[in-house]
Amino acid sequence: MTDFMLQNAQGAARAADAIKDVTTQSFMKDVIEESRKQPVLVDFWATWCGPCKQLGPVLEKAVRAAKGAVKLVKMDIDKHPEVAGQMGIQSIPAVIAFVNGQPADGFMGAQPEAQIVAFLERLTKQKLGDESGDLIKLAESALAEGHNQEAADIYKELLEQDGGNIAALAGLARAYVAAGALDQAKQTLDMVPENKRSDVGVAAARAALELAEQAKAVGPADELEKKVAANPLDHQARFDLAAALNAAGKRAEAVDHLIAIVKRDRKWNDDGARKQLVQFFDSWGANDPATLEGRKRLSSILFS
Repeated sequence: MTDFMLQNAQGAARAADAIKDVTTQSFMKDVIEESRKQPVLVDFWATWCGPCKQLGPVLEKAVRAAKGAVKLVKMDIDKHPEVAGQMGIQSIPAVIAFVNGQPADGFMGAQPEAQIVAFLERLTKQKLGDESGDLIKLAESALAEGHNQEAADIYKELLEQDGGNIAALAGLARAYVAAGALDQAKQTLDMVPENKRSDVGVAAARAALELAEQAKAVGPADELEKKVAANPLDHQARFDLAAALNAAGKRAEAVDHLIAIVKRDRKWNDDGARKQLVQFFDSWGANDPATLEGRKRLSSILFS
């Protein structure tokens, strides 16, 4: 198991342990004693309470994101009314924070996520976050090094926490493309909401998928290389060879062939070579070395 997979597994375990149901009998152990180790939130709720159902998922998400800095116990007041009665809880949802065995803070009613996170930060006296940005960077690094499955696992973990994480959806699609699982990549991109499909990461993933599908259709690179060697003016063979080379990770060589077409006939196939280069750049990302060099070379031709 790699270091980052181990870290993720440990984080997931802490998050899973951070939330549990509590009874009147277990209150002393799960709340009073546990709060001497880290703050413990008690969520007083009931199945018939609409605001409780609104608060619950948001509160649980914030607690999981705290990665063990705080714990949450949930007490159904219909099944266990004694503690709520002793504490004078008259309206739910009510959240009471225990620190060192004593009630320390709390709030009532459903609250937006930002206010809950702020409440937890005041309680724990530390900056909390969902660490999704760090995990995205970790996944990007794994993908760049060719560890496609490990990258996919991280993206999947992020999506389990937040199914609407656009960066994770785009990243998972790219991991599938890199692994040759084009149908799964397409299915993943279909999950992106319509109003998010212009996102840069999503556009890059879609470009990568289209290029992979194109490369699959053009055939083996060695046969295309023979065609180009036999007839250097066979622009279609050179164009297809660029697609095949890109799929093989030979980005600089792919750029060479498309630049050669642009130099010889800019208007070939309705400006097809330049458009293909742009699609390559979109797929690789704006800061990729091959993109930077390719854009520089293309500009020198177009604006000379």
